[in-house]
Amino acid sequence: MKTYRGKGRGIDRRTLLKMTAAGGALAAAGNFPMPAIAQAKPIKIGYVSPATGPLAAFAAADEFMLKQFKEATKGGLKAGNTTRPIEVILKDSQSNPNRAAQVAKDLIVNDKVDLMLVGNTPETTNPVCTQCELEEVACVSSLAPWQPWFIGQQANPGGGPPAWKPFNYVYHYFWGLEDVIAVFTNMWAQLNTNKVVGALFPNDADGNAWGDKQVGFPPALDKLGYKLFDPGRYQNLTDNFSPQITAFKNAKAEIITGVVLPPDFTTFWKQSLQQGFKPKAASVGKAILFPSSVEALGKEGNNLSSEVWWTPNHPFKSSINGQSAKQLADAFTAATKQQWSQPVGFAHSLYEVGLDVLKRTGSDIGNSKATAAAIAKTNLDTVVGKVQWSGQGVPPFAAKNVTKTSLVGGQWRTKDGKRYDIVITDNKTAPNIPLGGKMEAIA
Repeated sequence: MKTYRGKGRGIDRRTLLKMTAAGGALAAAGNFPMPAIAQAKPIKIGYVSPATGPLAAFAAADEFMLKQFKEATKGGLKAGNTTRPIEVILKDSQSNPNRAAQVAKDLIVNDKVDLMLVGNTPETTNPVCTQCELEEVACVSSLAPWQPWFIGQQANPGGGPPAWKPFNYVYHYFWGLEDVIAVFTNMWAQLNTNKVVGALFPNDADGNAWGDKQVGFPPALDKLGYKLFDPGRYQNLTDNFSPQITAFKNAKAEIITGVVLPPDFTTFWKQSLQQGFKPKAASVGKAILFPSSVEALGKEGNNLSSEVWWTPNHPFKSSINGQSAKQLADAFTAATKQQWSQPVGFAHSLYEVGLDVLKRTGSDIGNSKATAAAIAKTNLDTVVGKVQWSGQGVPPFAAKNVTKTSLVGGQWRTKDGKRYDIVITDNKTAPNIPLGGKMEAIA
């Protein structure tokens, strides 16, 4: 039997329990207050992502990453002279911007989070970051190109750079349109085409930014000698792409690009093939980041191409548990029985940055200005590369709040018509990411 020792003699556990019970009864009878057992106030992290809806593939790693983070921080975090437990509160945006804003405000007002983390396309990041800026809550954001993230939150997004103002509480890390344009055109340059490009730009934050005549694809492609044919914005979750397909056929487009929801690209590609339209290259953002999206097309997904933010072959490791990119991908697959996808690395990195920020905020956790100041001073090597808001490679008006991560390009390849892996076919923008092959025209 375990013994609890006081001064001079031992007390067995049964006797101790009896004495404690008697003391409690005496305190109750005499109306004496029982001494309080001090419990450290938990540090609360809010995390918003689209667990359901058309963007759900982006959030496939959320539960796995949360479990990993809980295991790594089960001992709590030392904040000043106190070790405090960390609580993460996940909220589902349901792939809806209005819902994202609603749950963000709930996390801020009701849960009183100390730090917000958010990712997975502008439909999620923008409304959450807008709420954080309005409510003065520190926030780290990722998984959305920086232009639609930054421009989409401005009071006057049509006013151009002079009207763009920095934020005080929200900070973002990811690549920009200039990077994806470079990656796509580097891949296309490896093929023999007529340089006519058909554009699939939806009527949302991503589509409007990618198709913007000042900062998007049109001016950049024009300078490189490409002819961009844009038939206009379409509504997300459309079930008929015949007008766009007919327009692309008439324009003799040999390349297709755009930023498309996964189910929309499946619809477009199947209808294109049914109508006899098969370009030499299809480099599409968002839609074909995931193996499942390509596998849904069967053998017709072979040699589709996209931007590549992260793979198991990226030469980085986690600051939380030391896992390499490959070890993280393997752990995800072992735990979930799912093939790795690009958001796996970035979902992990959000927790990396968040934990690093909280460690450096220390006893000032709960003070949003101090937390935001800690975000701004981040200099962290993560599983997706360095995250540091240094202003490098970002225009001055966005340099305070935006930092960029590596981007390369790749093609989906299969040997059996079922399982796909992405092959890196361009790394000119990030030579430290190893190449896996050269571009091939869609057969």
